[in-house]
Amino acid sequence: MAKLPGNQPLQSHDGRLLTTLAGINRLADPEKQAIYAGLLPPRLLERLQINQQTLCNPAGQRLVQVIAPEGLALVRIEVRVQPDDHDLVFFVELADTQHHQMEFAFCIICDPAAPRFAVDVTEAGAVNYFTSHGRNVPEELRAMAVGLYPNQTRRGLRLFGEFFPRLERFTDSLGMEMITAEPLSYDNAIRYERYGFDYLTGKRLMLEINREFQPGGRLQRRMDGSSPFRMPGRERTVRGRSWAVHDGILDEPWDGVRIYKMIGVHAGIDTFPGREQEE
Repeated sequence: MAKLPGNQPLQSHDGRLLTTLAGINRLADPEKQAIYAGLLPPRLLERLQINQQTLCNPAGQRLVQVIAPEGLALVRIEVRVQPDDHDLVFFVELADTQHHQMEFAFCIICDPAAPRFAVDVTEAGAVNYFTSHGRNVPEELRAMAVGLYPNQTRRGLRLFGEFFPRLERFTDSLGMEMITAEPLSYDNAIRYERYGFDYLTGKRLMLEINREFQPGGRLQRRMDGSSPFRMPGRERTVRGRSWAVHDGILDEPWDGVRIYKMIGVHAGIDTFPGREQEE
């Protein structure tokens, strides 16, 4: 049963209660695509002149792809400026969990007009899978210089605050009580805190990072200019810390951080109080 005020349980056109992505994926394509299209931020549709019913632009080009195969408990939504573009403006991947929760696996919202930085490939041009297969330090330096965070190829559109409430209401309409996620970087974890997430695992690490970046702490002492990603003073901002963590300043790899959001509840977690604000 839906919990959020004014929200209703999700039903198919023929009145069947829908409680999982797998259930939605069993519907006919037009119906399931209409359901998933409801997750798209209206300002994104307006910016790209996408009709929410047809998912096409005024020229009739299909700019939204909903990948939700029958028999699988996941959905991927891809939005491009042009149908044959390699880069995505918007991408989200969701999956059912065995505990009837929503797994918020991945999200990208990029400004297609912004400069692109090839941080997603190695210097040799091979896909690096979020640096697990190597880095492109020259491109990372260029990205950092214009204010991007680790793994960002372009600046964002500042639409996550419009998208996430839609995801929460959608999750609630399926009768699920929790959204889970795995932040891919330190700044992701901090950003999710702002939206009410708490930690399944990794809270101790987040608190330790904050403690050791304080004056005299182990990590603060390592902000010694030995790398462009470890310049003194930058530990006072989320961006500065995230680039340092990305650069391997921790004694362990960034891994094993799992977070969750209870529907309708803001956990009030802040593992970096007193941070300096960034542009």
